[in-house]
Formats: sequence, structure tokens, C-alpha cells
Amino acid sequence: MRPAVLPASVVSVAAVASAAVAALLAAAACAPVDDPPSTGSGSGTTSAGAGLSADCGKDRLTTRTAGTFTFGTDQPAYPPWFVDDEPSNGRGFESAVAYAVAAKLGYDKADVTWTAVPFNAAIQPGPKQFDADINQFSINDDRKQAVDFSSPYYDVTQTVVVIGDSPAAAATSVAELKQFKIGAQVGTTSYTAIVEQIRPDQQPGVYNTNDDAKAALANGQIQALVLDLPTAFFVTSELDGALILGQLPQAGGEPERFGIVLDKGSPLTTCVSAAVDALRADGTLADLERLWLAEAGNAPELK
Repeated sequence: MRPAVLPASVVSVAAVASAAVAALLAAAACAPVDDPPSTGSGSGTTSAGAGLSADCGKDRLTTRTAGTFTFGTDQPAYPPWFVDDEPSNGRGFESAVAYAVAAKLGYDKADVTWTAVPFNAAIQPGPKQFDADINQFSINDDRKQAVDFSSPYYDVTQTVVVIGDSPAAAATSVAELKQFKIGAQVGTTSYTAIVEQIRPDQQPGVYNTNDDAKAALANGQIQALVLDLPTAFFVTSELDGALILGQLPQAGGEPERFGIVLDKGSPLTTCVSAAVDALRADGTLADLERLWLAEAGNAPELK
């Protein structure tokens, strides 16, 4: 997300991306395979964690099911946010963040359940099937009209992925990308970034999932794919010949941030935000970033 000079050779960009992928996979390889630790006492306590008011304890919160906290996320759920398409295993950055938030509120791992919710459905107006949803939702004013957001748990940037032997791989600026067909998952800020920063004059390629978009890049339906940075590193590790061209500049100079989604006016919003704030203050969020998103911030910024 920070200004940098794009190397003259795309090969050098690929080398950076490869090194980052190796670090990312190494972090995942050493990650815990057992259940994530609980910060609760294990003795049935329902009090809130350190730094939270008593009103944020499990026994004071109104959830869909008493004594249980239900998280939603999309299906499939992708690395590095989730591992093995199984949110409940506590592995992957967002799964780990969810369990850490729940623990701050007094919920043990056994008290947390998950439900599958499509990305767009989670941010539409109306009652929700979850207490909170964690699924790379960027916080913005339009979405705030329909849902609540927690405090941000991750600052993110949008990244352009290309196939190394594609003409798009020779682009050295945002302006040079305008001649190419670019795609992204529907409803995401990756899609918005294409429309606002690259091709306002052309409809991007729109796909239901990142897997569909990745397939479109592989078969030449699009020449570039926009993804958040950690997902971009994962995609380049899976897709032969794919490399990260660079990061898009921050629109308006403000960082894009992910927040947990809650129902509009949810009584849980204040406490979930307090839990996220406490996890940032005590270093937990930084630790989880290092564990699951290690070295994923080295792609240069496109001008």
C-alpha cells in the first residue's frame, strides 16, 4: 500500500512474489494444527476478557443462540484467510481472528459455531443468519447503510495479478493496464478498484468466486486479475506462470481496512469492536498477521 518504484524487469517482480509465497507457505507449514488456544479460564467463566467492560461478557450478550456465538463466512473459504475450507479449525488468519474475538468475549472454542453465507448476502439489508461475519469485508460508507462494522482488524491493498507471458505483464503503470481486460470477484472492493482506478470506461470481467476469476485469467478470458494482496500471493502460488505485477495506489490516500460485519444496529457491535481493539492493543492481531500473512507486503506499488 506504500509508494514504491516498480522494477524495470517483470522477472524481478516475480522473484519478489516467489519469495513472499515461500514465506507465506512456510508460515502456514509451521502453524498449529490443533484447536486454537482459548483465552478463557476453561472453568466455565463468562466474563469479558482484559480491557473489556463487564457488559461484554458472554453472560451479558444477546446472541442468536444463548451461550453460543455464530460466525458466518463464504463457502468455499480460501487461504490464507482459512485453511482446508474449514473455518472451524482455527487455522488461517480470519479463522484465528474470529476465535480470538470470541475468546475476548468469554466464549470457548466449543461455544463458537459457523454458518456459510455468500459474500453479497452478508452485506445486504435485513436480518442475518449470524452474530458476526468475517470474510474480507472492506469498511465503506455505502455498506454501512445496510450493516454494522467492527473496528478494523486488517489494513489491505489491492493487487494486480497477470500471467508472465501475457502482454499485460509488460505494463509498468496503472495507465498501461487500461488497454487490457481485467476481472475480479463480484461485489468486492477489488471490482470497485478496477472501475474507479483502471477502467472506468469498460465493464470488468465479473466472477462469482475468486476461483472462477483465477480460471478466467488462466484461460485468457481476462489479461489481469485484481485481488487483495494475501490472496494474490496464494493465487500466484497455485497458478502456473502467474505473477504479481504490483499494488494499486490507495484511493484518496486512505488505507482500505477489513472489518467484521454485524446486523445493522446489532447490540453486539460495540463489544465485538472492543474485542478487536483489545486484540490490536495486546499484539495478538500483529502476531496472527505474522503467522498467517507473513511477508505478504513486499509487492511494489504501480504508479
